[in-house]
Amino acid sequence: MNLSIFTGLFGGVGLFLLGMRLLTDGLKLYAGSSLRNILKASTRTPLLGILSGAFLTSIVQSSSAVTVATIGFVNAGLMGIGHAVTLVYGSNLGTTMTGWLVSLIGFQVNIQAFALPAIGLGMLLRIVSRDGRYAALGDVLAGFGIFFMGIDVLKMSLGTLGETFQFAGLAGKGIFSLLLFCGIGFLLTCLMQSSSASIALILTAVAGGVISFQDAAAVVIGANVGTTSTAALAVIGATSNAKRLAAAHVIFNLITGLVALLILPVLLNFLDIIRPFVNQTNPETTLLALFHTIFNLLGVIILYPLTKKLVRFLKKRFRTAEEDEARPRYLDRTVVATPILALHALDMELTRMAQISNRMSKAAISIESGPTARLTSDKAIIDKLVLEVGNFGKKMQQTTLPAALSEKLPDAMRISGYLFDIGELTEGLARLQPPQQRMEEMPLASELASFKSRVVHFIDQLGDDGKEFNGKTFIQELEEIKEDYRTLKAKFLRAAGKGDMSAGQMVSYLEIIAHIRRIAEQSEKSFRYLNAIKQTEEILSQKNEETEHKE
Repeated sequence: MNLSIFTGLFGGVGLFLLGMRLLTDGLKLYAGSSLRNILKASTRTPLLGILSGAFLTSIVQSSSAVTVATIGFVNAGLMGIGHAVTLVYGSNLGTTMTGWLVSLIGFQVNIQAFALPAIGLGMLLRIVSRDGRYAALGDVLAGFGIFFMGIDVLKMSLGTLGETFQFAGLAGKGIFSLLLFCGIGFLLTCLMQSSSASIALILTAVAGGVISFQDAAAVVIGANVGTTSTAALAVIGATSNAKRLAAAHVIFNLITGLVALLILPVLLNFLDIIRPFVNQTNPETTLLALFHTIFNLLGVIILYPLTKKLVRFLKKRFRTAEEDEARPRYLDRTVVATPILALHALDMELTRMAQISNRMSKAAISIESGPTARLTSDKAIIDKLVLEVGNFGKKMQQTTLPAALSEKLPDAMRISGYLFDIGELTEGLARLQPPQQRMEEMPLASELASFKSRVVHFIDQLGDDGKEFNGKTFIQELEEIKEDYRTLKAKFLRAAGKGDMSAGQMVSYLEIIAHIRRIAEQSEKSFRYLNAIKQTEEILSQKNEETEHKE
């Protein structure tokens, strides 16, 4: 291979990738909110998700753009992981549109007759509009033209290469040749980080006689599987949902590639049958594009019925520490049938929830401004665990419970309610907190800081596990905190009356100290009832031991 052929290939691929980038970025900007609106509407049914993913990917020519938008919807809670997976199916199907564009336009039309005017018009729109949708449309037109100019350069370079070099020597060696050509396709996509570029290169190689149709089919399979490398690289350090969707993408392509390899002879025979009906200059390129579409469609057909199982599998993987913390650790349904074990499990789970609540309370009281990501995450954890405790309590009620345990079960539900209230209060308090600078400049700043410190100390004293709980002592201290609250409230009212602060400021600070007081109250109640459950558990355990000893 001489230097001119190499530079032609290198430049052709470069033009193709540049055109793809301009085309994709321009379409995303030109579409505006349409991409998000279609994705949002696609959550109605799984089938609609597949169709939406295929449609959007075929339009914007980027499965990555569709996947990134999908991840954003999942992380925002606007779309479930199940619907997101169906969009991934559709986006893989949509990527086959590149092959159709190249085969139907790149080899049937005089490329320079429309590519150069498209580039000129596109850049004119970009210069005139500078910004906005028309500038984005200019990028689309210019990208479209450059895309096909790259195809034209590849056609010429690979046509020359076909006269001097062929892959025939690598073919005809059975499964070894098949896997070798698959590996070539995989490597192409890994190197160019674009399956579309790989498919375009393969199509032009077939048209130029560099590679046979059968070998090209194996390369297409490898290129399709090669997109998994792009997905894997893209989610390094990403969110759990991003990793799950990337895993779905990898699983889809691996299964699709395996199926395509297994039934390759059948597919090739089918394409040979319909070859006479393809009346084009280069029927191999159209048949190869059809082959690419067929085996991706087969992948959708195979995996669609298995989507629920796949989603369950993915949800158990790539879990963050917060997601793990939101899963019950002790509420195993197998212990429900044994009341004393069920009570112990409930005690352990509520204790863990109280620890999280304790952490939230201190963070919200000490926060400088606005809810932090950790506080928001802890609130979501408490909300999920409250539901789990409620469901576990219902299961316990359906069994025959001893009288002592039956009396304490409502207390357990009461504790989860207090912890839920603390979550609501901490979130509200974090939103009310003014910036530290404003707080320090405010009258009564030292009194407010002292009140906060006392409540934080009180929560610390309650103890994470409630074992050192002394009811009388803490009730007395809580009354003192309430008295401090009333005193501080009166001071804020007097300050507003004197004009030292506005009425709006006074109302805000009264809400802050009211939230802090209520957090202290709910914390004391939750720890008091939790301690009572622990004592009941100890009494029941002692009785069981005494009974076993007598027996």
